[in-house]
Formats: sequence, structure tokens, C-alpha cells
Amino acid sequence: MSKATPATSAAQQGDNIAHALAGAGGGLLSMTLTYPLITLSTRAQVESKRAQSSTYDAVRRIVQREGISGLFSGLDSALFGISVTNFVYYYWYEWTRAFFERTATRSSKKLTTVESMIAGAIAGSATVLITNPIWVVNTRMTARSQDSSDDSIPEPATSLSKPKSKPSTLSTLFSLLRTEGPGALFAGVLPALVLVINPILQYTIFEQLKNALEKRRKVTPRDVFFLGAIGKLLATSITYPYITIKSRMHVANSSKQGGAEGTVQALRKAIREEGWGRLYK
Repeated sequence: MSKATPATSAAQQGDNIAHALAGAGGGLLSMTLTYPLITLSTRAQVESKRAQSSTYDAVRRIVQREGISGLFSGLDSALFGISVTNFVYYYWYEWTRAFFERTATRSSKKLTTVESMIAGAIAGSATVLITNPIWVVNTRMTARSQDSSDDSIPEPATSLSKPKSKPSTLSTLFSLLRTEGPGALFAGVLPALVLVINPILQYTIFEQLKNALEKRRKVTPRDVFFLGAIGKLLATSITYPYITIKSRMHVANSSKQGGAEGTVQALRKAIREEGWGRLYK
């Protein structure tokens, strides 16, 4: 029995890494396909109210100002970030799941609902703490410079004007460290940790709706689909303001503001200056 333990442990480790690599690969593909939408969402979240415009106008302005490549600003750091994020998440989730299965005293080794939520929360928290610096750099690269006017659209580059080269991931990282210090890499950690509860909220809402429906009639696969969609919609609606605040904290220059803003302070400031609606931009 004692000889089987190392082999079992090695096999479990291999499974954890396999799941983590699969998650990382899937994240790369989905990130590449949807990145222009992510760019629009991120810029909308961090821009001021006066820069408000429709999606079409936002796309037109980005393409006119920066070319098609502007829709993919920071893609390299995003691909690296999503790879690390998914790898870390799936690895920690599988590790936590295996721990619960090993220590279970009941006959069934299948995770309970509470254990699944705990495993997801642990994996999500570990992912936030490890990968937050990557996403701070990515948000800085994706969002347009806050030092420039949001209302004006620069003239398209001509043959006589030399286009300004875009900063690389490393140059953005070094510039951030030089001007704001290592602490800036962990801006927005608290709202990011709050967002870990999103899937927990989604599952809880789904279960409550399903239980209520089961009291009236049998739940069909189509019901499950729509209940899951409603659960995700409500969970995202509840936590979305924290996504906006997290993005704004990522791009806030603490050296100019005399120190980094706290989550509550940033939330109050956004509501006071721009209203509740801007938190759902």
C-alpha cells in the first residue's frame, strides 16, 4: 500500500497539469477570437463620462486613430495572462478537488455543492493573487492614454507623419515599476477577489430557481438552459460594477494621485461624479 501512494500522487499531479494545460489552450483560442470586444469593454469602463459613445462610434474612432491593430492592443499580454490564469485556476481547482476526495469519509467521493463552491473560491482567489500583475499591465496597454483628450480624434497618420510606436508589454511593465513602484501591480486585487463570488452567486440563483420550478412541474433540459442563463445574467449584473472599478484601479496612476484609491473610495467617487449607470458601461 505504501508503494502505491507515490504512484497515485504522481498520477494525480499529472491529471492536474493535464487539466490546467487544456484550460490554458481553450483560453488562448477564446481570447483571440473575442479580444476586440474585450478592448471595447475595457476602454468603455475606464474612460470618463464625456467620452461616452456608441459601440460603432468607438470602433470607428479606434480604427481611425490607431488602425485595425488598435482593436488588438495588448493582445500578447492578454494571451500570456489568460494562459497563466486558466492554468493556475484549473490546477488549484483540481488540487482542491482531489484533497476533498481523499479526505471524504462518506461512501461517495463525488464533491458536494458546498465543496465545489469552496474549491472554486480557493482556485479563483489563488488565480487573482498570482495573475493580477499581468492584468494590470494588459489593462494599461488596452486602455488609451488617460493623459490624452478623450473628446478629440487625432488626424489619421499621413505619409509625412511617423506613427508613434506602441509600447511593448515589457516596456509598459518597466515604466509602471519605475513611476509607481511594485505595489501598482496589485491595484484592483480586492474587487477582483470579490468577483470570485460570481460563479457562486450564479449557482445559488440557479438552484433556487430550479427548486421553485420543481415544486410546480418537472424541469426540462430547456428549463435548465434558461435558468442557467438567468443565473449568469443576475450574477453578472450584481458583480459588474466591481469589474468596472477593477479596470479603473488598474489604470489609475497612484504616483499622480498621491496614493492608490481603495475599492470603496473608487466606487463612491464613480457614483458621485458619473452616476450608477457608468458602473455598467
